[in-house]
Amino acid sequence: MDKTRVLFVSQEILPFSPESSIAESARQIPQAVHERGKETRIFMPRYGKINERRHQLHEVIRLSGMNIILDDTDHPLIIKVASIPQIRLQVYFIDNEEFFHRKAIFHNENEELFPDNDLRMIFFAKGVLETVKKLGWAPDIIHCHGWFTSLLPMYVKKLFSDDPHYTDSKVVFSLYDDKFSGTLDKKLSKKVSFDNIPASDMGDLAFPSHDNLMKLGIQYADGIIINDKNTSPEVEEYLIESGIPILRQYEEADPLTAIDEFFDSVHAGKSVLID
Repeated sequence: MDKTRVLFVSQEILPFSPESSIAESARQIPQAVHERGKETRIFMPRYGKINERRHQLHEVIRLSGMNIILDDTDHPLIIKVASIPQIRLQVYFIDNEEFFHRKAIFHNENEELFPDNDLRMIFFAKGVLETVKKLGWAPDIIHCHGWFTSLLPMYVKKLFSDDPHYTDSKVVFSLYDDKFSGTLDKKLSKKVSFDNIPASDMGDLAFPSHDNLMKLGIQYADGIIINDKNTSPEVEEYLIESGIPILRQYEEADPLTAIDEFFDSVHAGKSVLID
């Protein structure tokens, strides 16, 4: 029997990012499911804060060289890779000088969101999916971590729906207490529509607040993992009404085993609400 293939996509991963619940989960879960016999690939952005020499990043020439088109403009995609120390797992980094070489991650020195975070997240989501295609690898499960990955479930189900690499992929979206104030650029929905995704399929993306990005991720997910108790009431209500299978990670005595079993359930297409 072929191994279940799990693609992990996260905005943060230890030890390449500062410690956070997202970075820790995105580090621990891939190792746990790999040790339980699943095949894994891991992706994150190559932020300017990452020390390439210390972490021994190097460019993957055979995967680099593509262009990602955003709003009718080409942006070069560079892929780098490094290994997580002490375990045999590689992390692929989505890189672009314009979007990811600044020294901060999402905010400027005044703690204001970067005005191009919307384009950065589009580039990241499309860059991951195009690179996985170039790897010739078809994931059974795609596990997304953090608001920066919230467009990816929609792209899998709409933009890449006819691609054989993703036809049978199931998406699991993890919710975290990573809320930001305000909104992303309110022209985000217009930029997404460049890929012929109609506004009717974008939820409330015309007002790209954190809650609305969470609801968009939920809309196109096949399973939801809630990392902590701080989900906003609006998102919690939307989630319950969706009827999507839910795993509340913070309630599990052995969360890594519970997540591995949840992947099996979602992969099998079970629709029982786990809550």
